[in-house]
Amino acid sequence: MRIHFIAIGGSAMHNLAIALHQKGYQVSGSDDTIHNPSKSRLEKYGLLPAEFGWFPEKISANLDVIILGMHAKKNNLELLKAQELGLKIYSYPEFLYEQSKDKTRVVIGGSHGKTTITSMILHVLNYHEREVDYMVGAQLEGFETMVHLTTDNDFIVLEGDEYLSSPIDRRPKFHLYKPNIALLSGIAWDHINVFPTFENYVDQFKIFTDAMVNGGSMVYNIEDEYVKNVVESSENHIKKYPYETPNYFIEDGTTYLETAEGDLPLEIFGKHNLQNLAGAKWICQHMGIDEDDFYEAIASFSGASKRLEKIAENKTTVIFKDFAHSPSKVAATTKAIKEQYAKRTVLACLELHTYSSLNAEFLSEYKGALNTADKAVVFYSPHAVKIKQLSEVTKQQIANAFQRDDLIVYTNPQDFKDFLFQESLQNTAMVLMSSGNYGGLDFEELTRLV
Repeated sequence: MRIHFIAIGGSAMHNLAIALHQKGYQVSGSDDTIHNPSKSRLEKYGLLPAEFGWFPEKISANLDVIILGMHAKKNNLELLKAQELGLKIYSYPEFLYEQSKDKTRVVIGGSHGKTTITSMILHVLNYHEREVDYMVGAQLEGFETMVHLTTDNDFIVLEGDEYLSSPIDRRPKFHLYKPNIALLSGIAWDHINVFPTFENYVDQFKIFTDAMVNGGSMVYNIEDEYVKNVVESSENHIKKYPYETPNYFIEDGTTYLETAEGDLPLEIFGKHNLQNLAGAKWICQHMGIDEDDFYEAIASFSGASKRLEKIAENKTTVIFKDFAHSPSKVAATTKAIKEQYAKRTVLACLELHTYSSLNAEFLSEYKGALNTADKAVVFYSPHAVKIKQLSEVTKQQIANAFQRDDLIVYTNPQDFKDFLFQESLQNTAMVLMSSGNYGGLDFEELTRLV
């Protein structure tokens, strides 16, 4: 099969390209810019385009499939040529469904926690040498790619993102997977550029639940009132399995899970991560892993990349990097750090980077999100606000939104960097929360402070 990727350089897209190349397909692609690690990984497999840009001449009737990434626009020259030729055009999730129609599809959805839960499941399965196909939104230790597709494996585990599928397919990605087994971790308003009201956002999870295969199994977080309502009010003929935070305690900086076999020390921490663990256990049990085997494997799970990822530590200082950007994620991450390091000063740094977080109307959702931190810093780039064509956001608006009098706000990357490098980190737990990089912060240079 000959497959061409329009916008091959994206995190998900380049991993799918590599997976299909490894499966034996003939893969080509284009993009107007590709950064590392995508660039070097595509180059390793001989898939990096010879030059950047869009080239309609690459599109011919000889191609079997076009896979269209979100980075492309509706008027993309290659897309227009493919449409003119009547070629089969798939979005990323559409193609994944086509590849998994004959498999048992396990889909992990929710506004937060889905990458971590998917990672936990794959870690446990890998530990016990259970082969499955998968797609996950982070690079995992022990896994070469974020996507793996075979002809033979019975299961496929998919991280179910609620964002749009492609420039010409405005359906949320997870609506396309039609799971046999699913999980919903939580619902907290996000992507307001696509889902303008909270009610509209919640509706997407109702559609996801109702799209499950008849007789399927839904594992859901009963402690989230919106998830509980969505699942328990669904009239779809599915089996429903609630989960909640398991019993745990913290001793000398280590979190222990209370189990029937005794107290189990974990490498992860935070109530939200213990919740994630409970959900992952249910899913693994549905996939044939018993409780004891799950606990044996999960004890060595250290987390997914950029999800409470420890990047530096000495006897008095620890620094974490976290993908948290939505209000609920920021609050959960900050609270987890403070609970784990109760005797240290918690320095929480948040970059407002996404469309939602930089939207003046959405800012009030951050009320109290940084309250458990001893010191709180917010960084945002006025330039990023302009690029996203949003109304200007002022420092005062941000201070008012978080409702914290001592909140420190930076808009200049160098000023923010100077603050970090001049700050005493003795007896400190620092967390850097962002889906960006604070205007070019060198995280490796920062770790040398410790």
